[in-house]
Amino acid sequence: MITIGLTGWSDHDSLLQSKKLTLADYAAHFPVVEVDTSFYAIPSPRTTANWAAQTPGDFRFVIKAFSAMTKHKEWSQYFDSENAMYTAYMDMIAPISETGKLQAILYQFPPYFNCTKENVTYLRYIASKMGDLPVAIEFRNNSWYSEQNTEKTLDLLRELGFIHTVVDEPQVGSGSVPIVLRETNSEMTLVRLHGRNQYGWMKASSPEWREVRTLYRYNEEEINEWTKYVEHLQKLSKEVVVIFNNNSGGDAADNAKHLQKALQVEFQGLAPMQMDLFSE
Repeated sequence: MITIGLTGWSDHDSLLQSKKLTLADYAAHFPVVEVDTSFYAIPSPRTTANWAAQTPGDFRFVIKAFSAMTKHKEWSQYFDSENAMYTAYMDMIAPISETGKLQAILYQFPPYFNCTKENVTYLRYIASKMGDLPVAIEFRNNSWYSEQNTEKTLDLLRELGFIHTVVDEPQVGSGSVPIVLRETNSEMTLVRLHGRNQYGWMKASSPEWREVRTLYRYNEEEINEWTKYVEHLQKLSKEVVVIFNNNSGGDAADNAKHLQKALQVEFQGLAPMQMDLFSE
């Protein structure tokens, strides 16, 4: 099974049927969405319950871990304890999980989260906190995939029941990882396509990072390349979930539709398409 979606649902102009694309509108095109707002602040359970209510029964969410859960920030900036942070996050996840709409919780680690004993211990800690919930791990430091560490990294993710996140991103030294077409969970493999804009990728701390970081449009040859990669991964896991994150220039939706066509995938259980009364 192959599932394709985008990061967020409101910024994809090519899907617009009205002035602003709603989650219900988005769910008429794709069966899964990645939520990144949870990286910046943990939404309320009321908000996530509303998301679940707006989407069809087969719709799924990939929800990012809060930034202090991935070592981007310190939990003490936001909560009285680390346990309090995890409790708030689990309360937020509950309405999605209880309706069967949780595809995965995505832990996207920063480039400085390298392969050390301390960080391996933290991965084990995450497993203890998350229990049976589906957790996908995305590294941004290539030490996890060095010649001596790749198999150990994959074995660790497999041992902890974590979902491996295969990424396509600009190769800019230690702060990026290569394409590693491997699975660690027989149920699912996650693929995140960030584009290949090296200049934009290096502007992460710039005020204009949202405009340039993922400014990239995959061409025909690259889509064909990823068609073969996804077909390979499909042999390794029951489901391959592909998320296009090249949003800066509005290219994600078109590229996702392109890959869907190349893979000859039809999505079932989508929301009904909202029609514009004034369109021809």
